[in-house]
Amino acid sequence: MDEIPNRQHVVKRNRPERTMEGDAFSAFAITALRLAGHLTAAGDRLAKPAGQTSARWQVLAAARRGDLSVAQIARALGLARQGVQRLADVLADEGLIAYADNPQHQRAKLVRLTAEGAARLGVIEVAQAGWANKLGAAFTSAELDAARTVMARVMEMMEVDEVPGN
Repeated sequence: MDEIPNRQHVVKRNRPERTMEGDAFSAFAITALRLAGHLTAAGDRLAKPAGQTSARWQVLAAARRGDLSVAQIARALGLARQGVQRLADVLADEGLIAYADNPQHQRAKLVRLTAEGAARLGVIEVAQAGWANKLGAAFTSAELDAARTVMARVMEMMEVDEVPGN
């Protein structure tokens, strides 16, 4: 019986020390990851009546600009180009987006929203507006702006220093 407390003591002793700020950031990161999962699930529910998913919705919304390649969309969304390419190809096969010539690059086509894609995106955006208004009413715009500012700063820092622990 005495071995278990001793082993636990070794685990606790080998745990690296974090500052108060490090502990606070770790809690923030865990909360952000959990929130990301909830947001993806909510996005899937909002997009489902239009026959879409959160991921497809993001590509449709990016395609509305009409002047982005798959690689540019992937960078803007923070996703792998190959994954966005697969989604874009499926959306193109379904007639929701179309590829157009890119005057800046011979091989990297631009992604454009079709009329059917715009209609599906519209269905999603109507549902999303009601959902966002309902959730947003629980906060002040200043609270949400402050949270967004912190998240944007963290993303900027991580984009500059992509190696964990540095």
